[in-house]
Amino acid sequence: MTEPGEARSPVLRGRLAAAIVLTGVCGAALGAVYLWALRALSGRLGPAAWSARPWTVAGILAATGAAVGLLERWLGASGSVEVLVDNIHVRGGARGSRELLSLIPVSLLCIASGGGAGPEAPLVQTTGTLGSRLADALDLGATDRRVLTITGMAAGFTVLFGAPLGASLFSLELLHRRGLEYYEALMPAVVGSLCGYAAFAVLTGLGLAPVWRFPTAAPLRPADLAWAAVAGAAAALVAAAFTSGVRGLAAAFARLPPWARPLLGGLGLGALALASPYALTYGEGQLGGLLSLPSVAAVFAIAAAAKFAGTTLTVSSGWKGGFIIPLFFIGACLGRLGHALLPGANEIVLMAALMAATNAGVTKTPLGSMLVVTGMTGVRLLPTTLIATVVALALTDKVGLIESQRSRPSIDAAVS
Repeated sequence: MTEPGEARSPVLRGRLAAAIVLTGVCGAALGAVYLWALRALSGRLGPAAWSARPWTVAGILAATGAAVGLLERWLGASGSVEVLVDNIHVRGGARGSRELLSLIPVSLLCIASGGGAGPEAPLVQTTGTLGSRLADALDLGATDRRVLTITGMAAGFTVLFGAPLGASLFSLELLHRRGLEYYEALMPAVVGSLCGYAAFAVLTGLGLAPVWRFPTAAPLRPADLAWAAVAGAAAALVAAAFTSGVRGLAAAFARLPPWARPLLGGLGLGALALASPYALTYGEGQLGGLLSLPSVAAVFAIAAAAKFAGTTLTVSSGWKGGFIIPLFFIGACLGRLGHALLPGANEIVLMAALMAATNAGVTKTPLGSMLVVTGMTGVRLLPTTLIATVVALALTDKVGLIESQRSRPSIDAAVS
């Protein structure tokens, strides 16, 4: 095993470099297959397929909740990104791949049927585990295992976000509360992300355009810097409320038998769906339509509240999925709401700032969130978006949803 700064033999360097490239490419291929299966299943189970029959949507969600409870009982626990983060700190990567047997089918069902969480957490858990297993197959030490695990996570984020640098920083920042610490994994994660980005583009035939097309931002003014700071403070409040909501609901669900939690969550999602369609899905497909809506404050307030309720219920009730893209959606809604209430503010500045800062307040990823949002939207507002994420991070210092985030071990050599 080698540690940061320790000399490596040319053979070991070459083997690790090949493993980094292979992790990125295989992670992208795995991501392409996962997203293809998700789209195919969504076409049959998703709310869009049954939009004219809302009670059918509610029934599908309830049935999915029951199926999730049964599948996890039969196939075993599906793990979580939080457990993966803990294992990265403890042993350098995932302990095994047994959890994927349950995670993949369960997460596909949860997301395709309209749950309020997205594919980012299951896919990143899968690609991170892929990196760990490759490191184990090559008999690499803890430090190199950690590097490949983080590279796999970065490749998974890249498939979803289409922003290699942002995905790399995101995967590294996600492990800690106060900034990137596994610095030795930065360049491997970037290389793996770039390889995965190219492989995904080739395998899927998709272009390299931004995921969402925001209007072109007007030239920045000094006042926009102040608006960005205000957006960061507002995002911190939303992040704290989201964290408290998930924790409170999770504590309530913990009183129920494990099989009953996803069933009750499905029933709750069905009830929310009857109130607002924005409560369902993780919001990626809905965000484009949000941009074309008339500037009516009540519409954006309702959409943000519905997504907030749907996502907190989804995450806390045992349904699989991630909350990053839903938080982006909530931030975009609040940005449009802010502009509707304060027309003098720069709308695009508010949207980008609130999208990135809301997520940064929950996940503690200021640089990654900033780069991912600006990459996904095609809006190059780095100064204002960065101000917002830094403010949100500072104001949510005592708030955390991922308990396993912590400082790196002081002596990596003690990890076996």
